[in-house]
Order: sequence, then structure tokens, then C-alpha cells
Amino acid sequence: MSTAAQTAQGVPPKPAAPSKPTTLWSLLLHNRLAAVGLAFILLWTVIALIAPWIAPYDPYATDMANKLQPPSAGHWFGTDNFGRDILSRVLYGARISIWTGLIAVAISFFIGVPLGGIAAYYGGRTGTVIMRVMDVLLSFPSLVLSMAIAASIGAGLSSAMIAVGVVGIPEFARLMFGQTVSLREKEYVEASRAIGVKDSVILYRHILPNALAPLLVQATLGMGFAILTASSLSFLGLGVKPPIAEWGAMISEGREYIISGQWWLVTFPGLSIATSILGFNLLGDGFRDVLDPRLRSGK
Repeated sequence: MSTAAQTAQGVPPKPAAPSKPTTLWSLLLHNRLAAVGLAFILLWTVIALIAPWIAPYDPYATDMANKLQPPSAGHWFGTDNFGRDILSRVLYGARISIWTGLIAVAISFFIGVPLGGIAAYYGGRTGTVIMRVMDVLLSFPSLVLSMAIAASIGAGLSSAMIAVGVVGIPEFARLMFGQTVSLREKEYVEASRAIGVKDSVILYRHILPNALAPLLVQATLGMGFAILTASSLSFLGLGVKPPIAEWGAMISEGREYIISGQWWLVTFPGLSIATSILGFNLLGDGFRDVLDPRLRSGK
């Protein structure tokens, strides 16, 4: 019965069903965990951008008269063994960590995706060689492999980015390989091949756009992995070198003072690493739920 007929007969019309979110962002915001992850990421991104304007002190200015001071009104996060303000160093450390994660994931994406696509599309000896190399890289623990690469290049921020980026290549390559295998036999791909479209165009215009959803999820999760691995390298002395403000290096400098009770030296950098990684992991899970129609239809 129509709404007008219901009204004429004195029957109150049924309330309209609430419209379901349709855009990617609206779907993400309706996913509570993804919204929390996005909030963490936006927080650290904004902090990284405006750190020079909100840091209360110069992160590299030493003050030996006030070293190892606990959190107080003058130094909210306390001071380290050189009297440097930990809050300022944490804020500046966000710039290093976010930038390292972006560059490392970019290296993994722009090398791993083409390799996986080529291996799956052409197959044969080319595909076998590429994927066996990826299997060899995957056979090593990620941290051990990144340590070996960073040590061979030389300690520093650039070597940490390269090491973490190389370690992430196999994940993108294997993911793109699986997606290309399932897409290369589709009708639109076969039609493009039949009319003489170049293979590079088919891979770029037809296969890659349809494989972006899982690649986006992997890139988001990879950011958390990259931040953690880069911080681990700095902690081990193979990444950023002191006195550069970086979360892993700050934990490395403060670990010897834990027993003596200066807990703030490692607590605040550690919480920074944990919340940034949590944000990217939650957002990655949210992307997976939103972009996978099977998971979305089951809710």
C-alpha cells in the first residue's frame, strides 16, 4: 500500500529505512575500529606536519642541569640523560617514522607490484624465476633480512628505508601475482589482447585497477610494519643515528635507565610506536572489511 493510501485510510506510514553508507569514507567511518585507526593516523600525521610549531623546546638542545627529570609542568614527558625534552623529541620523531613508513611502502609497492604482475601475466620461465626469488626473500625472518640489508648498505635513515622497503617487496609481489592470475582470463582482458592492445597497457589499465583493493589493504598494513621495523633497526643501531629524534633510537638510549626508575625515557616513545602501528592495523582491517563484498554482505 502506498504512503498516500495509508494516510487516507488513517494508517500511519512506516518510517523510511535509514539509507546505508555507499562511499568508501562513509563505510570506513561506520566501521568503529577503522574510525579509531583513522583517528590515530590523522593525529600522528598532523603532529608530524606541525611539529616545529608545537614542540615546546628544541629537541636537540641539551641541559645537563635538568637531565633525567620526571614528567612535570615544565616538561610534560620529562627529560632524557642529556636534559633534552622528551615531548619535543617524540613530536619530531613522528616526522621520521611517518616519512620512513611512506618511503618504505612506496619502494615495496612500485617494485613488488610490477614484478608480481609480470610473473603472473607471462608465466613460464620468467614467472618462475621472479617468484622463486620472492620465495627466497620470504624464507628469511623480516627483521633479520632488514638487518642484513641495512648493515651491508651502512647505518642511516636512507639505508633503513631501503632495507624495510626491500623486505616488503615479496608481499606485494605475491599478492599481485594471485590477483593477476585470476584476472588475466577475464573477457575484457582477452578482448583487449585480441585487438592488439599492448601487454603493458593491459596490465596498467585493466588488471591493476581491479587489483587495487587488496593492494591498498596491504599498503595500509605495511605502513605499520615499516614503522615497527625501522624503529627496530634504529634500536639496534642500524637505522637512524643519535642525536636524531626517532622513536626507536630514543628507546635504545633510554633502555639502560629502566632499572634505575627512569621509566619515562622509554614509555612515551614506546606508546608512540604502539599507537601509530595500531592505527594503521585497524585502518587496514577496516579497508579489508569495506572493500571485500563477501565480508560486507555478511554484516
